[in-house]
Amino acid sequence: MGCPKNVVDSEKLLAQLKGNAFEISDDIDRADTVVINTCGFIQDAKQESLDAIVEAIEKKRQGTLKKIIVMGCLTERFKQELVRELPEVDAFYGTRQMETVLNELGANLKKELLGERLLTTPSHYAYLKISEGCDHPCSFCAIPLMRGGNRSVPIEQLVDEAKLLSAKGVKELIVIAQDSTSYGLDLYEQQTLSKLLKELHTIDGIEWIRLMYAYPAKFPLDLIETYRQLPKLCRYIDIPVQHIADSVLKSMRRGISGQALKKLLLKLKKEIPDLALRTTLIVGYPNETEDDFRALCDFTEEMQFHRLGVFPYSMEEGTGAFAMGDPIPRSVKEERAARIMELQRETSRKQNEALIGRKIRVLIDRQEEGYWIGRTEWDAPEIDQEVIIRTAKKPAIGTFETVTVNGAAEYDLEAVL
Repeated sequence: MGCPKNVVDSEKLLAQLKGNAFEISDDIDRADTVVINTCGFIQDAKQESLDAIVEAIEKKRQGTLKKIIVMGCLTERFKQELVRELPEVDAFYGTRQMETVLNELGANLKKELLGERLLTTPSHYAYLKISEGCDHPCSFCAIPLMRGGNRSVPIEQLVDEAKLLSAKGVKELIVIAQDSTSYGLDLYEQQTLSKLLKELHTIDGIEWIRLMYAYPAKFPLDLIETYRQLPKLCRYIDIPVQHIADSVLKSMRRGISGQALKKLLLKLKKEIPDLALRTTLIVGYPNETEDDFRALCDFTEEMQFHRLGVFPYSMEEGTGAFAMGDPIPRSVKEERAARIMELQRETSRKQNEALIGRKIRVLIDRQEEGYWIGRTEWDAPEIDQEVIIRTAKKPAIGTFETVTVNGAAEYDLEAVL
């Protein structure tokens, strides 16, 4: 369940289970044991994880399942409550207990398989988790409660993992972390993301490298030159800004002012040609006023983000903002989120229409009825827009093709091969 960081954890566990001669099934009705890797980030995600556990419990009651193991972020935060409320679950484990989970299943940790993964994504792209945890004290965020402080993976280990992924046919590496721009501070006493990206760039078979989860405070400006130097580095940065009003940013403990945030974003757009900026925003934070929200709308229109997502604020136990309560009604939060997305739809439509007639390179993700679906370097899988390609030819999934854009909608492009 949840984010790509959880996907990587699950893929590593799957590789260990396969190495222990377990038969893996993606059909719960064929399994005698289910392992649920949960998310505990916001209320909706927690509920989705709980729903999956309840579904498994029902199948156990029916006799189709023998064993239920629950692991991951939700357990890390709420183990005592889960044990008390869900006695049908056989075992609960946190986010850093893979070896214990294996032992629970009657398997052993095989050190020769460390770094190996059984991919659950299409074989041509994969996530590369470069660090675990986060040192930032953001008042709305429960990640440090579930994942702890920032712990970087050594460069040589990441390069070895990326080489294994390339050997499996992976062409796009999606670099992820809870905070990718702090990479290396704990190991090398300085931000070392650029050095890592340069090492990954040398790996044969990898053609795209995509950077996600770049924290804006103390953003390493040497990355700008790195983007200029490395053609495999997608002209795309995911940089969650959350808000622009100083009063909200201060209460959120984001470590950056609205003015400094704008300055950084404008600098990135100016100095990295053809860059697509992706961001996420939070609306309905406890001290967000109508004026603060209007400032956020103005900022959204001014910055013309290529990709943008919005979360209504979720009050999370144990976070710094929890004591502030949740004074803004859910209906107001949803109305504000809808307003931001309305502005973004117009921005996205204009940007897409400007691409009509342009030749662009796409990675073919899949085939659907009578057409193929691809992505540009400005689009991450699952969260961003796609290119609908109509052609009498049959491009291979996982290959790069050049297409001409001949149509545009708010969140999709149409093209011919």
